[in-house]
Amino acid sequence: MPEPDIAERQRAAVTDAPPPPRLRVVVGYDGTQPAMRALDAAVRLIQGREGSIEVVYVANTPSVDLLAACAPGDGRAVFDETTLNLRAAAGVHLGDRGVAWEFHRRNGRVPTELIAAATAIGDEKPGDVVVLVVGSSFQAAHRVMGSAAVSLARNCPVPLVIVP
Repeated sequence: MPEPDIAERQRAAVTDAPPPPRLRVVVGYDGTQPAMRALDAAVRLIQGREGSIEVVYVANTPSVDLLAACAPGDGRAVFDETTLNLRAAAGVHLGDRGVAWEFHRRNGRVPTELIAAATAIGDEKPGDVVVLVVGSSFQAAHRVMGSAAVSLARNCPVPLVIVP
């Protein structure tokens, strides 16, 4: 029996290969231009792969408490409305892109909660690859005091993409 040629061996190797892992792209989203650029980057990253985009809005808890103390009525309702508005904006932005996505809201410090979300998603599906995508800030104060992206770059346990 003749030995299989190279093309046949390559076809056999491809068909025997396990499927690539699902990609779960966690995107920090607050409706700003850097966050929208991060969503666009997430779409480009996931195209042609099986997976989903996990859009995460982090409501800064100290701001919620301050708002509740200063505003008449329930100040948290403002953040609930913000959450609904951001989810709708993400839906419009991702609507016709042909990617699966989910929206999550977390409360706390942005870097801490984005890491917690990425870790939880990775723990939920241990065979999936989790990547965190955030937009960089151009605010002058963030250059002096540091931004969420800088904090994530120092502490993130999963692959991180910072979109300029």
